[in-house]
Amino acid sequence: MPGAIYAEGLVKTFGDVRALDGVDLDVPEGTVLGLLGPNGAGKTTTVRCLTTLLRPDSGSAVVAGIDVLKHPDAVRRSIGLSGQFAAVDEYLTGRENLQMVGQLYQMRAKAAKARAAELLEQFDLTDAADRPTKTYSGGMRRRLDLAAALVVSPPVMFMDEPTTGLDPRNRQMLWDVIKRLVSGGTTLLLTTQYLEEADHLAHDIAVVNHGRVIAKGTSDQLKARTGGERVEVVVHEREDIPAASEVLRGFGKGETTVEDHMRQLTVPVTGGAKLLAEVIRELDTRGIEIDDIGLRRPTLDDVFLSLTGHVAEVKDEENGKEAVK
Repeated sequence: MPGAIYAEGLVKTFGDVRALDGVDLDVPEGTVLGLLGPNGAGKTTTVRCLTTLLRPDSGSAVVAGIDVLKHPDAVRRSIGLSGQFAAVDEYLTGRENLQMVGQLYQMRAKAAKARAAELLEQFDLTDAADRPTKTYSGGMRRRLDLAAALVVSPPVMFMDEPTTGLDPRNRQMLWDVIKRLVSGGTTLLLTTQYLEEADHLAHDIAVVNHGRVIAKGTSDQLKARTGGERVEVVVHEREDIPAASEVLRGFGKGETTVEDHMRQLTVPVTGGAKLLAEVIRELDTRGIEIDDIGLRRPTLDDVFLSLTGHVAEVKDEENGKEAVK
C-alpha cells in the first residue's frame, strides 16, 4: 500500500529543460523524507507537482490517499505548504495573517482567532503579533509562514528549503517545531541543500540530480557510500608524512590519501571523537608535530561526488541556466 506521499514516474519539462525525469517517491505515514539536492536538481518542481501547483507531463501521484491529478482541490484541503520565501501579507499583522488563513479554510472567526493565538505562541511570535509583518526579520517571517501552513493541522506537510538563509538560532527553532509536528503524526516531505538538516530531521533521504532520484536511504547509509567520517591531519613537517600515514592506516577503514603540497592526510574512519582522541595521542607518542587535525563528516558535495563523479551544479529548473556551485 502506498505511503502518505507517493509518486511514480513524474516527468515535467520547461521548453528544452527536463526538470523532472521520472521521479519515484514513497513516504510512509508519520515520517520525514528529506529530498536532498542542489539548486536546479528538481526538488522544487517535485513539490509543485505534488501540491497541485504544477501539472506533470506524465506520471502519477497520490497525497493523503488522494489522486493529485484527479482531485487537486481535495489534495489542497489535506496539505500544508511552506516555501523558500515567506508568503505572508506584509501590511497585515502576524495575527491578522493567521486569522485570514483560517477564514480562507472556512474556519469560524472565533476558532481562527484561537488557532492564531496558539500558533503565535508556539512560534515565539506573541510579542510581535500585532505588528505589521513588514517590520519582521527574515527569520520571523519564515516562522510566520510555517505557522500559516499549520493553521488547519494538515496530515501532510511540504516544506521547500524552509531554513535557507536563516541564522543558526532560527534554524534550530524551526527544526524543533518540525520534530514536534512529526511526533504528532504529520507526514513531511522536506527539500533541502543541507545534509546536516536532513541528518537532523529525515527518517529517509532521496538524493536528486538532473530531475532524477539517484540514491535513496537513511543518512547513515548515504554517508557510508561516501566513506563516512574522515580524519584529516596536516603535519608540520613534510618529512613526517610517511610516519603520519602509517599511524592513520592503523586507525582507518580505507585508503589514506595524501596531498603532499598541503602536508595533508585523510583517511575514512568509524568511531567519532573517541577515535580522534586516540589518533592525536598516537601522533604525539611518535613525536609527529601537527598543525591541524579534525573529524570531517560528508558534505553535499561529497555525496554528489561519490554518486555522480562530479560536484553539484546549480541550475534554474525553469530556464536551464547553469553554473558550477
